[in-house]
Amino acid sequence: MKKLAMLFALVVTTFSFAKAQSKDQMIADWTRAKAYTKAYLDAMPEDGYSFKPTPEMRTFAAQMLHLTDGNYGFTSAASGKPSPLGKNSAEKTVAQTKEATTKAVMDGYDFVIASIQGMTQDQLNETTKFAGKDMTKAVVFSKAFEHQTHHRGQTVAYLRLKGATPPAEMLF
Repeated sequence: MKKLAMLFALVVTTFSFAKAQSKDQMIADWTRAKAYTKAYLDAMPEDGYSFKPTPEMRTFAAQMLHLTDGNYGFTSAASGKPSPLGKNSAEKTVAQTKEATTKAVMDGYDFVIASIQGMTQDQLNETTKFAGKDMTKAVVFSKAFEHQTHHRGQTVAYLRLKGATPPAEMLF
């Protein structure tokens, strides 16, 4: 009986996580992620944008611009909309200043949010091929969200090493 109860709990949990996030929730989460990332960008002093904790690491600006390249790439793949960057990379082409980086990163979030707003829930539920795997377009956006969260999180150490305080968590 105990095994049956555990199996039931596992199945319920799996199906709860597998349920696609609604379009409205996706827009709300990406809007919150944009504001949270902006708080990180604001927290870093101007001279910290070119800072590298070690020689082999990206600069703070490059981390944020890499995050942006991911936002454009994942979103283009999911939505079918061409990236405004074309085949260019923000990380390689945008000046790594506070002003230029902030504008580029915010523009990237606007592209994601506008793309989701322009899709129907049925379109988000369509299956597509991404990274050699079949998944829904909503899952591609979810992977983009995971990517931006990962790279934003890496910049906590950059902020601390420059004497800046990272923003408080913004889960809601």
